[in-house]
Amino acid sequence: MEKLQGQFSSATCSITQKATIAALTGDLEPSMKMTEEFARRRKRTLELVKEILGISCSEPEGAFYIFPDMSSYYGKKDADGNVIKDSADLCMYLLNTAHVSSVMGAAFGEPNCIRFSYANSTENIEKAWARVKDALAKLS
Repeated sequence: MEKLQGQFSSATCSITQKATIAALTGDLEPSMKMTEEFARRRKRTLELVKEILGISCSEPEGAFYIFPDMSSYYGKKDADGNVIKDSADLCMYLLNTAHVSSVMGAAFGEPNCIRFSYANSTENIEKAWARVKDALAKLS
């Protein structure tokens, strides 16, 4: 009874089970439209990244983020003379200067890269990358 009770009380809740059934048997059109929208956002994000010197980025096949190599900016200094040593420093610099949030690549085993999401509107993505471009141009 203990094993049975453990499976019943710690299993997926009934609401999630019903949602799963609806997702598997329902209309896939909204999901397909969102997949197309994310493909457009990915394409636009990659176009914007290609405009910035010193960044290399391969096209992701899935997910909703890119993972560009930003290491060409390591060793550069901000306006206060602070040296950008690694992806953590560059992420903090972009957060404080461009007001764009990102995740250091070291968290994913790739210290030369930074993860940027494109799970936002195209308008906001364009604004964010314009700010990133300006912030990177200020490094010397």
